[in-house]
Amino acid sequence: MSMLTPPGMGGKYRVTGAAYPRMSRKRSRPRIVLAILGSVLALALVGYGAMQLIDVFRGDSPKRNTAAGAKDCPTTPPKGAAKGGPEAASTASAAAKPAVVLPPPGEITVNVYNATPRAGLAKAVGDELAKRGFVIGHVGNAPADFDKKVPGTGILLGSPTTDKAAYSVLGTQLAGTTQQTDTREGADIDLILGDAFKELSTKEDADKALAVLANPVPAPAKC
Repeated sequence: MSMLTPPGMGGKYRVTGAAYPRMSRKRSRPRIVLAILGSVLALALVGYGAMQLIDVFRGDSPKRNTAAGAKDCPTTPPKGAAKGGPEAASTASAAAKPAVVLPPPGEITVNVYNATPRAGLAKAVGDELAKRGFVIGHVGNAPADFDKKVPGTGILLGSPTTDKAAYSVLGTQLAGTTQQTDTREGADIDLILGDAFKELSTKEDADKALAVLANPVPAPAKC
């Protein structure tokens, strides 16, 4: 055996010239384990980052969810409500009372004037309003300031001191009217019919509108 032969080779490999046998180094098991763990950790970080990006684009975040939840009003009744205390009594009485006190049609005097070319329109409308309980005053053609000059449905004309609720009650009988005031001192209201007027609202629709005025839907409570 040559002295250049590596020990333990048993003469199987002989070193001649410049050629040397390649010795493979055993792989370290801890390094392999660390490499696997590093790969798993990298994949986890990539997945977490992708989920965060998706949440950002969708707008989902803990702050947003908290803000959305804060908009929901608590459903628990106030203290004293379950026991029938003063809070419950006041709440019930407030709910039972109408928010707006409306004058009945019998307390509203209406003057009906026709500002359109349609003959007999003021009388027909006045007769129908009388059937619905309104007090009818003057009926005829509109004054020169309004004759053929009202393009809309009509104008409700009254005193600056006329009860606004009276305008609302009369306004339920036809849609699209506007309100104006003049220098009169009485509480009567002029209904000046315009070119866009076709007919009064049906009594059924007018009654529904009156019911809504007397009992408006309460606004959602602010938390």
